Amino acid sequence: MLFTEIDQEEIYEAKLVYARKGRSIIRKYRCGTGRLKGKTVTKPAACFKPVNMKKRFTLARTKAKMGARMKRKAKMTRRMNPASKRLKVLNRRR
Repeated sequence: MLFTEIDQEEIYEAKLVYARKGRSIIRKYRCGTGRLKGKTVTKPAACFKPVNMKKRFTLARTKAKMGARMKRKAKMTRRMNPASKRLKVLNRRR
């Protein structure tokens, strides 16, 4: 086996985690490398996607307007939503 054969394989360093999508729980991946290191994405290949500038500016504007409200709402959801409570158990470090 030549080194070039081994080198052509794409290696993604991503861990499997569970995330909430509405009221259901789905599998996602946490990026170990790339631009989105530490973020949860649907596919490991998404860790290396380029930045969508329009979405970035829209989110920055929304956070400037409603940042505190968004935080309060997210906190309440994490406390009250049954799916969020299940996530704590599923994603607990083993």
